[in-house]
Amino acid sequence: MINVYIVDDHQLVRTGLRKILDEYKGISVVGEAATGEEAVTWCKQHQCDIVLMDMSLPGIDGIESTKRILRYNPDARVIMLTVHTNDPIPSQVMKAGAYGFLTKGAAPEEMVKAIQEVYAGRRYLEPEIAQMMALERFSANTARKEVGEDGNPFKLLADREIQITSMIVDGLKVSEIADKLAISPKTVNSYRYRVFKKLNINGDVELTRLALRYGLVSK
Repeated sequence: MINVYIVDDHQLVRTGLRKILDEYKGISVVGEAATGEEAVTWCKQHQCDIVLMDMSLPGIDGIESTKRILRYNPDARVIMLTVHTNDPIPSQVMKAGAYGFLTKGAAPEEMVKAIQEVYAGRRYLEPEIAQMMALERFSANTARKEVGEDGNPFKLLADREIQITSMIVDGLKVSEIADKLAISPKTVNSYRYRVFKKLNINGDVELTRLALRYGLVSK
């Protein structure tokens, strides 16, 4: 029996996932959580085989939750779930210790396959995401060749990424950026993670320092 633990901040999503998995023999849902903190606490006290982890959670996000869970329950294998394929680069998720990466739009059969593959010790990427990673590696290699002699890393960013970067270094909050651009906070955070990845930095403070260095903003 494969014991699965579900982590998602939406009750409707958790209920839907549980209903899907309950229909498959050999899979048992042993619990669920609405936040990363709740999931970490549960995993300190209980064992499970698979954690289905939402990428975007209130409080600590899916990546940080994964890192913390694996400290207490190193045998658990995490499959990260995301709404959009342009959410934080899957390689970041794998570096955090996750074994799989799926979109929430995946077919039930795809999710079950991912659970079975990961349980067997094999990493699993939804085909669409695997293709996206290959294209991103190609784009990144191409972009590196296009960086000017000044080595300005911001030339690696797309127009929307530059726009959101400028707003971040201007001190706008994620919710404010989302309102101004008429997009969701989750989408803003997705762009933030992609910018951090491309620039090889770890947060808004480093982003601001880099922006000052290369004249993206005035001192």
